[in-house]
Amino acid sequence: MAVVGTWSRVCVLKDISATGAKLEVEGSTDVLTSREFFLVLSSTGLAFRGSQLVWLDGPAAGLHFIHDKRKSAS
Repeated sequence: MAVVGTWSRVCVLKDISATGAKLEVEGSTDVLTSREFFLVLSSTGLAFRGSQLVWLDGPAAGLHFIHDKRKSAS
């Protein structure tokens, strides 16, 4: 989902780690060029991760999670 909520895409989570994930995106991937977005991990939207696109290969996308630097500093 876009950071400002203007678009979303259904995807299948292929792999996940503490630092990032690999997705298979359904539909157009052109919106992912915005580079930063939310990976919504629940149907209610209560579980999500700020993400940044690392690579794109057809419907497959690799991303890394953006961590809140304020939390890391404490």
